[in-house]
Amino acid sequence: MQRQPEKEKAAPRGWRRMLKARGLSAWQAVLGLVLLAMLVFGAARLIGYVKDLIAARNSVKDVRELYENAPTNAPTDNPTNAPAETAAPEPSASPSPAPTAAPSAAREQTPIPRLDPMPYPENESREISAKFKALRRENKDIVGWLTVPGQADEPVVQRDNVFYLTHDVSGADNVNGALFLDAGVNLKTRPYSLIIYGHNMKSGAMFGSLRNYENIAYYRRSPFLTFDSMYEEGRYVIFAVGTVNVEDEDSPRYLDFFDLYSTAVAGRERAIGTLIACSAHTCPVDVSIEDQLLLLVTCVGDDNVRRVVAARRVRD
Repeated sequence: MQRQPEKEKAAPRGWRRMLKARGLSAWQAVLGLVLLAMLVFGAARLIGYVKDLIAARNSVKDVRELYENAPTNAPTDNPTNAPAETAAPEPSASPSPAPTAAPSAAREQTPIPRLDPMPYPENESREISAKFKALRRENKDIVGWLTVPGQADEPVVQRDNVFYLTHDVSGADNVNGALFLDAGVNLKTRPYSLIIYGHNMKSGAMFGSLRNYENIAYYRRSPFLTFDSMYEEGRYVIFAVGTVNVEDEDSPRYLDFFDLYSTAVAGRERAIGTLIACSAHTCPVDVSIEDQLLLLVTCVGDDNVRRVVAARRVRD
């Protein structure tokens, strides 16, 4: 009797018969298994996204209920409780004679024009409003509340520009992240610019719907935004909508966000001009360097580009 070759014994006959009956080759079967694995992986990721989206919405819902039910008294100006200003110390006498060298070039330079610090007009003592006292008991990082008609009605947090990229407002891991105020924005005085970041989620969550403002009809329907900080309330009107470059300094669309929260006049004028020049629409809203600005910023497909909706505070 002739001995059967080893490779014939190794091949499972039932498997080969099934493939043969279906007219499939081995590589076609492997390809099918790979596609099946990819479908399972994709479904798992989709389920994960949906779970994160639901979790993010629930965390915001809980905070919103607290925000809406908290006392509504506005912060009050209480000058008697404001910290007293401390006079600058007098320069002490030097034990040795002062140097007689010629004045340095730095002393001869013209000072850079800057905007003066701006106190909160109705809240110079920076008393936190009752609503935000309640919110900050839940999360001390909550510093504001943003309302964009039809898009967002959510708390705004501030920490380090990293943590809330991957955590929701409750501090839990979440791919949607949270809306957060740029860490460079100092709330000790009323900021000349408030810059809020959020992910561009395909579901429309966070700042995923900001692209709608590039439609002129949408802009005309909803040109106003509201941002209340823990120190004051604010209503804003949009003056520019578009994309800017944040890396290529030679690009005509280049925008340095530092110029916006800096008090240097020249940089602020340059940044406002860039925003208006890059706008998808010519918005009938004038802007001055003294206006308080609100910028909503999100990413797009290109890592060097950001979508920006820029608004200025409604004047008295």
